[in-house]
Amino acid sequence: MAISPAVKQSLPPPSLPGFEHVRRSWNEHLQAYTARILPGEFYVTRSGEGISTTLGSCISACIRDNLTGIGGMNHFMLPATDASPEEAWKATNLSAATRYGNYAMEHLINEIMRNGGKRHNLEVKIFGGGRILANMTDVGRRNIQFVRDYLQTEGLKVTAEDVGDVFPRMVIYFPSTGKVRVKRLRSLHSNTIAEMENSYLSHIKEAPVSGEIELF
Repeated sequence: MAISPAVKQSLPPPSLPGFEHVRRSWNEHLQAYTARILPGEFYVTRSGEGISTTLGSCISACIRDNLTGIGGMNHFMLPATDASPEEAWKATNLSAATRYGNYAMEHLINEIMRNGGKRHNLEVKIFGGGRILANMTDVGRRNIQFVRDYLQTEGLKVTAEDVGDVFPRMVIYFPSTGKVRVKRLRSLHSNTIAEMENSYLSHIKEAPVSGEIELF
């Protein structure tokens, strides 16, 4: 017997342990459940659900095992720094600021592998890094360079990307298929997104950088 849309909306797929707090809802247009993540969060799934977020200067890495479909998405930004972009890029794996990006990537990759993904099967797509924060170093460009350097160092290949420029993006990723929907947003959305990202920057600037830091 067919399941009505009303029943579908009340029966989301079980979430993996540790992700029960992430908000999920039925998307009528996509005919699928989607999990919504905010700056500093990530989500991993073994189901056919999507993962969505809105990006300004932040980066999202969409990573999955291309054989099993286990995968997820993160949403992160490096903290503000007094160094120039060129100096910050050279500090990868050395500076305290870059460690936040390392945490974001390592948490996502480790959780995928913990749930059955294999490192040699991982495919990566990256999005975001728009220049929408006024009166600041181009943090979006710095975020892009960080994630590219990180993936190169880890031997992980980027199969698709939509990064840079001056607009925010809405991204929906389906790990089970690897498909991504990207919508470039008009500038009228930039102020709201900039406020959200500035708040996130303030949080990570004040948080201590240590082995026990919890950003997610």
